[in-house]
Parts: sequence; C-alpha cells; structure tokens
Amino acid sequence: MRTTTKTVTIGTAALAAAGLLLPLLGTVPATAAEHTQPTRAVAATADSGPAVPFGSHTFPYAAGTLKPSGTQSALDQAVIKTYNAWKSAFVKKNCGNGWYQVISPDADHPYVAEAQGYGMVVTATMAGADPDAKTAFDGMVKYVLAHPSVNNSNLLAAEQNASCKSVDGSDSATDGDLDVAYGLLLADKQWGSTGTYNYKDLAVKHINAIKKSEVNPTTHLMLLGDWSDSGESHYWMTRSSDWMIDHFRAFRTATGDSTWDTVRTAHQKLITSQQSKYASGTGLLADFVVNTNSTAKPASGEVLEGPNDGDYSWNACRDPWRIGTDAVTSGDSASLASARTLNTWIKSKTGGNPNKIVSGYHLNGSAFDSGNDMAFTAPFVVTALTDSGSQAWLDALWNKLATTSIDPDLYYGGSVQLQSMIVASGNYWVP
Repeated sequence: MRTTTKTVTIGTAALAAAGLLLPLLGTVPATAAEHTQPTRAVAATADSGPAVPFGSHTFPYAAGTLKPSGTQSALDQAVIKTYNAWKSAFVKKNCGNGWYQVISPDADHPYVAEAQGYGMVVTATMAGADPDAKTAFDGMVKYVLAHPSVNNSNLLAAEQNASCKSVDGSDSATDGDLDVAYGLLLADKQWGSTGTYNYKDLAVKHINAIKKSEVNPTTHLMLLGDWSDSGESHYWMTRSSDWMIDHFRAFRTATGDSTWDTVRTAHQKLITSQQSKYASGTGLLADFVVNTNSTAKPASGEVLEGPNDGDYSWNACRDPWRIGTDAVTSGDSASLASARTLNTWIKSKTGGNPNKIVSGYHLNGSAFDSGNDMAFTAPFVVTALTDSGSQAWLDALWNKLATTSIDPDLYYGGSVQLQSMIVASGNYWVP
C-alpha cells in the first residue's frame, strides 16, 4: 500500500556524515568478502546465532549477474551503514507491550502494514550484522499478532494510529502481508522455530490466509487487500507493486502448495503482456491494472489513490526492485527480460546519470513530475545487475545510494533504498 503522493527531494551527504547517525552495530569479517559455493541454511535453533548471517553470501545469484565495483566487504559495510541509519530513524518501541514497529512519518498513518513487512524482512536479513536483530524481529511479530485484520485474523490490519490502534476498517493490505509472511520464512531459516514463536507455523498460516483472502481465485492475481471481494468494485484490479515473484516461489517451497506456481506464472505473464502492449519502449508498469477478468490494462485516471493510478507512480516505482530481485536470484528468463527492458530504458532516458531519475513517468517514458526520491531512484540499481553492459551505470547508481543519507522524515524512500542496496550488494536470499 502506498499513500504518499507528495514530491520531495532527498538530499545527499558524505558517508562520514551519514556515519554520525548511529555507530555500526556490526561489521562483516574479511572472510565473508566473496561469494562461496551454494549451500542451504543449516538447521537453526532458537539460542544459536543466525544460520545465514549478513555478509555470508551463501546463496549466489544467477550466473552473469553484475555487482557494483569495489570489494565485497566495502559493499557490505555500505549496507550496514545505511541499515544503522534506517533502524535509528524508523524502528521504534512507541507502543509498549514489548512491541517493535516501523514508523512511517510520510504515510497517512504512523504505522502501516507495508512498513511492518519491510521491517521483518530487513531485520531477519541483517541478523549477524545486528546483534539485536532477533529481539527486534520478535517484537515486530508480537505487534503484528496484536493487530489482526477483521476479515481474516491471520492477516495484518493495514493501518494504526498514533495510539497504535487499528483504524480505517482494520482490514488488510496485500503488500504488507506478503512481506510479513516472507519475513517469517526468513526467520525460520535464521533462528529455527523452537523459540518464543514458531515462525514456520506462523508463516504458513499467513501464506494460507493470503491465498484465501488476497488472491483472486479466477485470475490468480493479487487483490488489493482482504476487503476486496466479488461484490466489490476493485475485485478485477491488481497493483503492480504486489507482484512479488520471488515471494511466490518461497511460498511454494514452504507449503508445497502448487497454487503458488499458478499465481507466480499468472503474474509473470501479466508483467510481460503489460510491458509488450502498453510500454514496449520502456517496460514501465502502471500502479494499478484493471479489467483483469477480460483484457487487463492500465487504469485510466483515478481508481484508488489519484489521477496517476495508470502511470508509473508511487506504487509501481518499486517494480524494478521486485522484478529485478527475482531475475538475479532465480535466473528466470521472463523476469530477466522484463528487468532488462526497464534497465535499458532508464539508462538511456537519463544518459547514465542517476540524478535525472524523477518521481513519476507516463508509460511511454515521458515524465509528469520533476522531483527526485529514493523510492524511484533506488530500484533501478537492481535491474542494472541484469545487464552485462551496464557496469558503469550500476556503479553510478550504487554510489548514489551509498552516499545518500537516510532522511528520518522519508520512511518510504529510505526503506526502498536500503532493500535495493541489500539486493545489489549480493546479500539477498530466498528461503
């Protein structure tokens, strides 16, 4: 869910200045500097360290994937620096009860499901660099369990107010739930499921609830939330930022349910067809796609959030990150093709200058906004990984991200920036 529509400019600062935000929680040993041979996570126990500590690089990317220039250790340290700043700015214990929550000052509510999902995925991934990762993660789990959706108690209510009370109907938002489930699967691999929380059991319950309440059973596409049913006007609509292909792969592995193969394939076909029919020169996707029961097409004008619902705006800006992540972790030909189309266009559009990426494009590539925001800039570092001829472009993007301080007022851009850096540095993995 994305509700921020204002245009803002994130300032840049030297790395030294960024380092003042918070001392490093941990460092990556030199022995973790390069990728090792592929292994699966060993069985973890609740009282052991993480099975996949940050910087271990035990889940290599697809052959041919680029990485930013410089030593692996330097890349890892840049991510840790950004994570420390992000955690200091947004991970809070404002609500009591032993809860941890990610605050979203630039959204329309202080706490949104999207943010909690980000927090769980990031915290589980950064275990090993952050000695307090498990404590924070468990606090986030406790918060999520205390804020169930009114429609399906195994899903998360989408929005909470400053008093940490669920508001606006207490129903769900699909993107938050997808990340919550994914974060729980990461935690199961990291720490095992014999401690305070059975992460695996919670994950499967959440995944099954997503299937029941947030997947359209006819199209196999993601609904906007558990509030959209067959009698509701948004039922034949889907949001491109919810098309998390790597999550669907992980859900299939965790549950053994072949439905998730069907869901994944449906979304990949939709991505390919939308790019081909409506953005062949750019690869851009619309925030919202309508008429999914007949001829799916970009929204025309406002259908949920604003007049640019059919453009590449504040939801779709995450698509290069999401599509590119599946491309580099799975090597899937469809995801690679989609990611490379996006990369080719944006590199040409900006002349290889990341500072020229703006916060809003029509699907034909013309800009409708002149602002800059990390939510739009950062995701393209992931698609750049997929093109062997884009090393200089990748390096320019990485340097932009690594030297841009986290703005404590801009949770959305900062969260997308951090997660894009995790992928680009080779530290992302699929449970």
